[in-house]
Amino acid sequence: MKSYQFSEVRLHNFRCFRDRQTARVRPLTLLVGDNSTGKTSFLAAVRAIWDAVYQQTEPDFRASPYDLGAFREIVFSEGGIKDGESFEIGFSGLYHRRRKVDADITFESRAAVPFPAITSLKTKRAWITYAPWEQNTAIIEFGSKDNSWRLRLDRKYPPIIPVGSLFFFIHMDIQRLDDLDIPVENLSGTMDAPDADTIETVSNILQEFSFPITREKPFAGAPIRSSPHRTYDPTRPLPDPEGAYIPTYFANVNFRDKGQWNRLKDSLEGFGKASGLFHEIGVKQLGDMEGGPFQLEIRIGGTSKAGRRRNLIDVGYGVSQALPVLAEILRPDSPQMLLFQQPEVHLHPSAQAALGSLFCSTAAAGRQLIVETHSEYIMDRIRMDLRDRKTDLTPDDVSILFFERSDLGVRIHSLKFDKQGNVLNAPESYGRFFMNETRRSVGL
Repeated sequence: MKSYQFSEVRLHNFRCFRDRQTARVRPLTLLVGDNSTGKTSFLAAVRAIWDAVYQQTEPDFRASPYDLGAFREIVFSEGGIKDGESFEIGFSGLYHRRRKVDADITFESRAAVPFPAITSLKTKRAWITYAPWEQNTAIIEFGSKDNSWRLRLDRKYPPIIPVGSLFFFIHMDIQRLDDLDIPVENLSGTMDAPDADTIETVSNILQEFSFPITREKPFAGAPIRSSPHRTYDPTRPLPDPEGAYIPTYFANVNFRDKGQWNRLKDSLEGFGKASGLFHEIGVKQLGDMEGGPFQLEIRIGGTSKAGRRRNLIDVGYGVSQALPVLAEILRPDSPQMLLFQQPEVHLHPSAQAALGSLFCSTAAAGRQLIVETHSEYIMDRIRMDLRDRKTDLTPDDVSILFFERSDLGVRIHSLKFDKQGNVLNAPESYGRFFMNETRRSVGL
């Protein structure tokens, strides 16, 4: 496992998840179930908790491609919002220096916007809870198995302190406890005269939760990607969920680093041939000046390079819909975590199956993918690749999260594959539709 990898996600009172849910997450996690059963909400929760803990920013639940609305649209509520209602999201996983951490955040409504009212983190050696008070005031409780303390922060501190930066904000005050009005309270009694050992213990606990802010964000892909264009004008290639920047990214790499482009091109074409989508991809510059208009050209099928190259817009919608997904996986600077919605859109079954193999090899290489899919071809290919040991991915490295609607909201079933690729402990409703269709097709 690598840093920042989730092993569990927890939800409570969040969207359609009324009851407390715990979902098993692995290097490759597949979200399956009927439409409108909370799969997109789950992806939004993963990104939100990443932002809060790893980037130490207030999550934006309206950021593309997951616009969940205001607090009232996010909290599970029957009969209207009541005072004091809240929702929780959390995870277990790894953070700085490969420490294991449990992180949970309770959100309340502040001006109709979800506000992180309580943030809790726990490691093997210590725990900390941070609760902002009124403006510019907060309470921090922290401790180990032997003792615990409460620290009241006054108005000289900002209203929301990044959890991982708490140590740096208050370290100097901890060192000067004897010069202050004892801002630290021992929860088993007030510290009248904190000694050097106590100060060192408190500092060590706070430092346990000090970790740098990562610049890396999970890539969150939209279910429908950008439409192809006949000609592209160069722009700054800023990543977006729809992949509109991908053609410009290809052009920039092609013009500025031929070696990198050739390696990326080989990877793209390798998938294109394996899936039957395309045989070759290229960037055609229009004019003699770098930075001018360009086109993406695709050659379909064949075993030689004598076939005709065609403009991307002329080769069918499937290729343009697949390229953003492929680029995010295969580009050398792709993030550690990738969140995809329906990557199979507009793809032939053979191409959908090839995506399943690509997901397996990507997860086996140390990345984490959470994929929402309705494709049985993707599922079957992953199942068979596990059975046939096509990669180093093991059955324990794959999780199937089956979202099942009930009278009380949605329940998440965490399912596993065995070594033969069979799904273990699946509820009766899992795969019922596909089994019924299969029986009908063979006349049973």
